[in-house]
This record gives sequence, structure tokens and C-alpha cells, in this order.
Amino acid sequence: MSKVTCDMAMSVDGYVAGPNQSLENPIGEGAEQRLHRWMFDEPDAHAAVIEDITAAGAFIMGRNMFGPGRDAWDLDWHGWWGEEPPYHAPVFVLTHHPREPLPMKGGTTFFFVTDGIEAALARAREAAGDRTVSIAGGAQTVNQYLAAGLIDELRLHVAPLILGRGERLFDTVGDITLEPLGDVSGTALVTHLMYRVVR
Repeated sequence: MSKVTCDMAMSVDGYVAGPNQSLENPIGEGAEQRLHRWMFDEPDAHAAVIEDITAAGAFIMGRNMFGPGRDAWDLDWHGWWGEEPPYHAPVFVLTHHPREPLPMKGGTTFFFVTDGIEAALARAREAAGDRTVSIAGGAQTVNQYLAAGLIDELRLHVAPLILGRGERLFDTVGDITLEPLGDVSGTALVTHLMYRVVR
């Protein structure tokens, strides 16, 4: 069975998105440039980490990560990433609103799953084969998978900043033990931490 991983960029105080998420601020005010700066300013220094993030055979994300809408679909909306999203694999989007699959350039197809996190994981595992399934986010989706005991490996990318409010990781996930995996690495912009999730 494929391993289930999760990579999350977060602030020191545990936030993975800032407040007031909107079309103009997809992951909240003050968060996008600061949480992910290491990926864009120092890609060579973090090449192996970035490769691990994008190497999954399938991805799962919440609707809030796919787009700003909350009600019926705007069928002209194809995600935040332009015509060629960075996934290059099937992506299963959790939603309450059915939608036909959305194929994009570069091998990404978005599938919209209305019957819960376990159904999305079963479909992602089938699509990934023996490759990893990645829970891509956002915070609510990751917290649901953590609470259900469905994530094997959690990889945190901690930026040296305090957001103070927004979407927090680990809310309502229950009693979880994180066993360190490998060495801590990073630069002045980020510290990479890897854990096995134990319940």
C-alpha cells in the first residue's frame, strides 16, 4: 500500500495560512510570500525537498486550496496555478459540490470527490499505484487526515515568523505522537522537519 505523506509550510506559531483568505490573498494576508519564500528565493538550496514534495503519484486537497469559491462551481475557475499546475499527477479535490474531472496541461487532472476523505484517499491510492500519496492541504484537510490516522509521514517546513492568526495546523487532531525521521536541515529562511505520525 502506498505511503501517505504531507508537506506543510508553516509559521513558528503553527499557522499554515494567514487571516482573510481571498482571491487576492489565496493563503491569507501576509502569508504567501513569507511562508514559501524559501521555495522561490533559494530553490537550489532546497532542491531535494522540493523534489520530494512534487514526486507523489497522486495528491489530495481541500476545495479551499483549489479555489476561492464555497458554493456552486464557477466552471471557468481552473485553480490558482495557470494552465499547467505543478502537480503533474491526479489531484483529488474534496468538495460538497460535484464537478466533472478537469484535465490540465502537464499531466495534472483534477477530480472532485464528494463522498469524504477516505473515499478520496482510496481513489488517490489507486491512481498512485506504488508511489506516494500526498495530502497537499489546506489546514482543515490536513487536520482531518491527521485526526483519522491516515497520514504516515508529516514533513514540516517552518519559516521563522509569527503570523498570530489564520489557519492553524494540529487543531482538533487528538493525541498524536511525532517520531523524528532523519536530520533537521534548512537555511535562514526555513527549517525542514520530518516525522513519522504515530497514534
